[in-house]
Amino acid sequence: MRAALWLISLFSLAVATAWLAWQNQGTVAIFLMPYRVDLSLNLVLLVLALVVLVVVLAQQALSALLSLPKQAQRWRLQQKERAAHAALLESFSNFMAGRFLRARKAAESALQKETLLHEAGLKLDHADSLRAVAHIMAAESAHALQDRELRQKHWQEAMDTAKQGHSPDRQALTEGAQLRAARWLLDDRDATGSLNLLKSFPNALARRMVAMRLQLKAARLAGQPAQALDTAVLLAKHRAFSPEAADSLVRGLILDWLSRFHDAEALARWWNSLSPALRATPDLASEAALRFVALGGEAAAVRPWLEPLWAPLQKATTDWTPAQLARMVQAIETGLRDVQTSDARQWLARVEGAQQAQPQDAQLQYLAGMVCMRHQLWGKAQSLLTQSVKGLQTPVLKRRAWCALAELAEQRQDTVAATQAWKQAALV
Repeated sequence: MRAALWLISLFSLAVATAWLAWQNQGTVAIFLMPYRVDLSLNLVLLVLALVVLVVVLAQQALSALLSLPKQAQRWRLQQKERAAHAALLESFSNFMAGRFLRARKAAESALQKETLLHEAGLKLDHADSLRAVAHIMAAESAHALQDRELRQKHWQEAMDTAKQGHSPDRQALTEGAQLRAARWLLDDRDATGSLNLLKSFPNALARRMVAMRLQLKAARLAGQPAQALDTAVLLAKHRAFSPEAADSLVRGLILDWLSRFHDAEALARWWNSLSPALRATPDLASEAALRFVALGGEAAAVRPWLEPLWAPLQKATTDWTPAQLARMVQAIETGLRDVQTSDARQWLARVEGAQQAQPQDAQLQYLAGMVCMRHQLWGKAQSLLTQSVKGLQTPVLKRRAWCALAELAEQRQDTVAATQAWKQAALV
C-alpha cells in the first residue's frame, strides 16, 4: 500500500511539473556585449538543477575519497577486534569442552591481540573488560590444570585491570574475580583461606546467594558448624534450597554441632549466645534440649528453651514437618520429667489443655499421657497412651509409649498386659 501511494505521488509530481513547464512561456535574456542570448526559463531551471546535482555528487565523491584512510583504519581495527573476540570465544568453548590447555592458549592469544591494538594506538572502549575476562579465563584454565602459580598471576592481573580501568563493569568484574578466587581455594581444600577471603568481601557481595553458598561449603569443610548453621538457616530463609533439602541440611548441621558438646554447661552457654531467630528454630531447640539432658543437665532448665515453640506446636495446621513435630514432642516430654519444680503443674495444665483442644492428635495424646504418668495420674495416663499408640507414626514415640504402657501394667501387676506391651515395643 505504501509503495502504491509513493508511485501515485511520483506520477502526480511529474504531471504537475510537465504542466507547469508547458504553460511557462518565460524567457531569460543574457547580455554578452555586443550579443544578446535569449533562453527558455525551463531550460535555465533544468540546467541549474543539473549543476546543483553535479556539485552535490562531486562533494560526496570527494568526501568519500578523503575518508578512505579513516575507513581503512576502522576496518583494520574491526578485524583485530574481531580476532581478539574470536580468541576469547574460542577460550570459552574449549574450557566448556574440557580442553583446558587450548582454552588457556586462546585466552592468552586474546590478551596478545588486545596488547597489539593498544600499542598501535587503537584503544577499544571495552578494552579493560576484555582483558579482565581474558585473564579470568586463563586463570580458570590454569586452575583446572592445577597450575596455581600461573592461576594466581592471571588472577592478580585481572584484579588490577578491573580496579584501574574505567569500564562501567569494573565493579562486576572485581566481584566476579573475588568469587572465583574463593571457589578456587575451596577446590584446593583450603577452607580457612576461602573463609578469610569471603569475610573480606563487602556486605553487598557477601549477602549474595553464591557467596553464601561458598561460605556454607567452606565452613563445613573447615569444621565450623556454628557458622555453617547460621549460613544454612539464612539460605533456607531465602529459599536457596528446596524445603526438603533445607530441612535435611539444617538438621545435619545441628546434629554435627551438638555432637561436639560434651558438657551441659558449655551447651547452655552456647544456647544463650544464639540469636532469637535461631533459638526459635524447632530443629535446633529440640536437639539442643535433648542433648543437654543427655549430658546430665537438669530437665527443668530446658523448659524456657522450648516455651517459645509451644504455641506453634498446638496449632492444628503448622509448617513443621512430621519429624520436627515428633522431635519437639520428645524434647518437651524429656523436659517435663522433673515434677518437683514450681512450674510443673502449670506445664501439666498446658499439655492437658492442648490435648483436649485437639483430642485426635496422637502426638499430643502421647505427650499428655507421659506427663500424667510423671504426675502419677495412672488412669488418665493409661487411657491417653492406649489411644496414642494407635495413631503414632514415629517409631521412637511409639516405642516409648508401649514401654510406658508396660510399666503401668507392671505397677498394676498385670503380667500378661506388661508382657504384651514389651513385645509390641520390641516389634516397633
